[in-house]
Parts: sequence; C-alpha cells; structure tokens
Amino acid sequence: MSHPWTLDDMPSQKDRTILITGTGGLGFEDALTLARAGGDVIIAGRNPTKGADAIRRIKEKVPQAKVAMEIVDLGDLASIEALAKRLKETRDHIDVLINNAGVMTPPTRQTTKDGFELQFGTNYLGHFALTAHLLPLLAQGQDPRVVTLSSIAVRSANVAIDFDDLQAERSYKPMPVYSQSKLACLMFAFELQRRSEEAGWGITSIAAHPGISRTDLLHNGPGRRSAQGLLRSLMWFLFQPVAQGALPTLFAATSPKARGGGYYGPDKLGETRGHPTEAQIPRQAMEKHVAHKLWEISERLTGMTFDGQFPPRELSGLDAATIRREG
Repeated sequence: MSHPWTLDDMPSQKDRTILITGTGGLGFEDALTLARAGGDVIIAGRNPTKGADAIRRIKEKVPQAKVAMEIVDLGDLASIEALAKRLKETRDHIDVLINNAGVMTPPTRQTTKDGFELQFGTNYLGHFALTAHLLPLLAQGQDPRVVTLSSIAVRSANVAIDFDDLQAERSYKPMPVYSQSKLACLMFAFELQRRSEEAGWGITSIAAHPGISRTDLLHNGPGRRSAQGLLRSLMWFLFQPVAQGALPTLFAATSPKARGGGYYGPDKLGETRGHPTEAQIPRQAMEKHVAHKLWEISERLTGMTFDGQFPPRELSGLDAATIRREG
C-alpha cells in the first residue's frame, strides 16, 4: 500500500448494516469503530451481560451510536438458526458480516452442543452455518462483504485439515486443533469468494488476521496461569493493542482497496503488529481440492448448503452424530 492505512482512511458507514460476532476484544473494537463511522451495528454473542456492557461502553464513547445486541451461541446450530430467523424478520439486508468470535486452546477437549470439537465447531462450523443462513440478507446488501478471521497460527507448515480426525477424537492437542480451525476459516473465505463469483451471488469474501494482540483469548482458553496465559500477562509488551489488531479486519470490511479473495494482516515484525497489508498465504490454504472437500463435509455437518437459492436450502434427513463420524 502507498501509505499505512489508518482509521482516517475509513469511508463513512452511514446506512450500512454490520453484524459482528463476539462482544469483547477485537469484536468490541470493530463495533466501536464502525458505530463511530455511522454504521448500524449488531453485536452477536452468547453472553447477554457482556453484550449489554459492550453496548453501554460504546454509547458512552459514541452517544449517537446505532448498536444492538443479538444472542447467539456459535457452538449451537439451533441458536444460529434462531438468530438468522430473528434477523430475517427484523432486517431487510446486511451489508457486512464479520465472522470474528472464537475459542482458543482449551487445555482439554470439549464439544459444542452438537457434538463437534469446541474450537472447530465454534470458530469454523458455527460461522459457516451463520454465513449460509444470512446469505439472503447479504445478497440484498449494498456492496456486501463477509470478513472471516483467521490467525497467524496457520503459517506453520505442519498445520493441515486432518480429515481422518477432524473432530480431534483420537488425539487432542490444543494449539494444532486451534490452528486447524483457523486454517479452515481461511480456506472458507477463499472458497466463498470463488463460489460467489461462479454463482453470481455478488458477495465479496475477504480474510483477515490481527497479528498478535492483547485480547482475552489466551486467558479465556488455557487459563491465566497456563504457559500461554503467563506469557500474555508477563510479556504484555510483545502484544499490540487490540485497537491496532482490529485494523486489518476494519480495512477488509470497509476499504474500497480490499479485494475479494484477499487476506490482510499487520505489516511489521512478521505480521505480528502494524498496519494492514496483504498477508502471507500458507501453501495449504490454496489447495482447492482440500477446500472443496472441507466445504462438502461442512455442509453435511451443519445441514446447510450454499447453492445460490434464497433462502438457502436446508439439507434434510441428517443426523449430526452420523455426519460427525463421516467427517
């Protein structure tokens, strides 16, 4: 980029409806900034107390902010469907969907309400299903965009989609499983762009990552006293402020220069901090045959399909436990 992109470069978001998953950390910073720019912001999260607090804090800083809270548990397909139903009843379009919320490295294997491994189920499958449900509203948006967050963790050459143990039932290692979920998010963003172009959906799909930022993920996942949590607490100076970490997402969500199928992250110190730039794409994220297989399995796991029909056709006769074994 000719000069570092900052919030001063962000165009007005007036008359744009923006849905962001996650009530704290990066999601909060996204919501605050986009509300300040005039957007009609919806924060979606599972904790109503945290959501109400986020709205209060935003309105303290931006009294005129248009911001609302919606309840959703991304680890519960029924909750995602319920959110989509409410939005379709109250909104006629969504211009930007930011797939931001996530779970990071719980020390022991946990599962979602649908029986999926927690990180893969929440970080990836939940957002896959949410995007499918909201496709009709996005199709009615003005320059609609879907921004999906990945992570610098996907750059390791060892990170891959393990189709033989997709739900980490045989072997659970927190960081590799987290990295797989974020690789899946990145591959989803690229595949969504390809399918949108092929089917003429008119929806732009972009990926972003925040570098290394001072969010609560490390404390909320392995715990404050874990090695990762202690690193986050004691080596705080290695982590850039959350507001800085949000810039690649905000660039992807708003800038006319952000391109469909692009991937954006910070520009300094190996993409750990700085201003938005094109991020390094790991080789495995570009394997289209893997992305296609992952997409088909994700459709079966979630019971949703992207087929260009509005509203999206729900797959029938699928039992989650059976599908999970197939995946």
